[in-house]
Amino acid sequence: MRTLLPIITSHQGSGGRSALTCRFRCGDACFQEVPNTSENEYVGDVIAGALSRRSMMRAAAVVTVAAAAGGTAIAGPGVSEAAAAAPAGRQGGKGRAARGLRFSPVAPNTADTVTVPAGYAQNVVIRWGEPILRGAPAFDADKQSAKAQAGQFGYNNDFLSLLPLRREHGRQVLVANHEYTDEILMFKGYDPENPTREQVEIAWAAHGLSVVVVEGERRSGKLRAVSRHQLNRRLTATSPFRLSGPVRGSELVRTKADPRGATVLGTLNNCSGGTTPWGTTLHGEENFNQYFANAEKVTDPTAAARLKRYGVVGAASERKWERFDDRFDLAKEPNEANRFGWVVELDPYDPESTPRKRTALGRFKHEAAQPRLTHDGRPVVYMGDDEKFDYFYKFVSSKRVAKGTSRAAHEHNLTLLDEGTLYVAKLTGDSPAAEIDGTGKLPADGEFDGSGTWIPLATAGPGGKAVSHVEGMTAEEVYVFTRLAGDKVGATKMDRPEDIEPSPHTGKVYVALTNNSDRGKAGKAGADEANPRNLNKHGQILELTERRNRAEATSFGWSLFLVAGDPEDPATYFAGFPKDRVSPISCPDNVAFDPHGNLWISTDGNQLGSHDGLFGVATRGERRGELKQFLTMPTGAETCGPLVQDRRVLVSVQHPGEVDGASVEKPASAWPDGPGRIVRPSVVSVWREDGCDIGV
Repeated sequence: MRTLLPIITSHQGSGGRSALTCRFRCGDACFQEVPNTSENEYVGDVIAGALSRRSMMRAAAVVTVAAAAGGTAIAGPGVSEAAAAAPAGRQGGKGRAARGLRFSPVAPNTADTVTVPAGYAQNVVIRWGEPILRGAPAFDADKQSAKAQAGQFGYNNDFLSLLPLRREHGRQVLVANHEYTDEILMFKGYDPENPTREQVEIAWAAHGLSVVVVEGERRSGKLRAVSRHQLNRRLTATSPFRLSGPVRGSELVRTKADPRGATVLGTLNNCSGGTTPWGTTLHGEENFNQYFANAEKVTDPTAAARLKRYGVVGAASERKWERFDDRFDLAKEPNEANRFGWVVELDPYDPESTPRKRTALGRFKHEAAQPRLTHDGRPVVYMGDDEKFDYFYKFVSSKRVAKGTSRAAHEHNLTLLDEGTLYVAKLTGDSPAAEIDGTGKLPADGEFDGSGTWIPLATAGPGGKAVSHVEGMTAEEVYVFTRLAGDKVGATKMDRPEDIEPSPHTGKVYVALTNNSDRGKAGKAGADEANPRNLNKHGQILELTERRNRAEATSFGWSLFLVAGDPEDPATYFAGFPKDRVSPISCPDNVAFDPHGNLWISTDGNQLGSHDGLFGVATRGERRGELKQFLTMPTGAETCGPLVQDRRVLVSVQHPGEVDGASVEKPASAWPDGPGRIVRPSVVSVWREDGCDIGV
């Protein structure tokens, strides 16, 4: 029997994150008072322990593969090799892995590189600071400027989308989020108490979004950025964004600089996102609260309570932006924070277009926003609020997607997310509460599952008119203070609901819940059927099935799909697949689907002693629950933006080298360019050396 993998105890902030990451990424959110103090029921870690009767019967019949360890890192300077245990696609055991997952799993490791399976190759597609606009200079870490950064690829890339580029063979449009900046790793001699105006303006320019055309090699999955293409674009913390939908013009979003409440400067802390069927991309504004100062000077009790519910607290901000722009000082501009926390829609094919902040989708810490169409062609967008004990949502549009590529169809489709109904989820278990004791012991019916209801919060109609479904709140209040609306209607508390993805093959919806070590602590919500494991350090994934598999349904069923952690730990579960034949996984974050219907999971804050990585897991068939690690990250880095195509896997390597005590002068990583070079967040492409499809 294997020994349980060790828990990380050094360089630790929240989970396996460094304190440096917690500080710059989310403003130490995990160390603040939990914003949700409602009495709503709690849901977060699902199952602990043994398999259900049904799962054990299924597992007994499964022919499985041994989880052979091994992988290869071949990125260039500063990378190393790890031994491969078996050729790609060949596994120990009697059967074959699920189609799309036929590769030798990478062993957990702490190598300072991107480690990939044997038989696979990789390249860095684009790095922070590489020029993408005409006139932008080559990156020079010692000669950075705001003007240069505004034309260069931004910092800490997260969400990725690849869109087709018609009439340009071999080329695609890459869209990337830039979640946050870590000035300690960007600037030599950075003084956190006294940032310079130039440093602040560089950080403004390094936030936001990048659109860059990429070109692939015909015989491999290698990609390279096409600099200065006419579609290339940078959107930053100072670019104009249009407020669209029911909150446009509201008194709650008006400021001195924008008395009409119509145009916002910038987008901040864009985490994950989504790609729409009509060819646009969606971008979630997440930990926006950390950028605003002087919440403690707000004396109006209602306004102060609203700010606190969103985690906007304290005096000076971490980056001190309020010293250089009054809009980040809540004592001077109390409504500016209300202009962030939205889902942004971008048209990557029109470099002259103004992106829209879709207020009908609600305001909270959006991790992602992924659409699915109803049977009659209306988009439904699933969204998670990435905070301990917060909720997950969906938006059902009242308008159908227009087919075709005409201008009229395009203009119509750019209105789809302004009209419809916003819902929040409430989950109920189907076992008596007395059978849930917090240890993970199964209830009498042999499984953790139940039903759920989508509770309507507000409905937006034509012309920005909207109706509230929450007693005591106007429609505008519901949209701007969506968390408070969820509190009022009794939504179910979750453990950091991050990415939520509907399967394009089955319609089932998968909810990544990263972790919540506060569950069961004194004064905090305790166990229930969907949360039988106390002190949830490793997270889990829930599987949701809409009633009659209709995306617009107002009720659903839910069950456990995966409970993360060391497979040797009884408080883990892999959809009934034998646990001695899966890779260990901790802290699921972003998810995506491959062409075969497998779910791919990136991790953030691994607590099992290994670096974060990317994993594939079968969601159906006899091998359902077979989870295999595809790659690992360099030191200090998080796996973001996974994108899995037939012959290529793309990942964002976010915050490499972000380890406590690290700086430009004392780097903790040599990735991607080797010793003596500044550490740079980058996008990486991985492909099979023989040119065949991934995992086939």
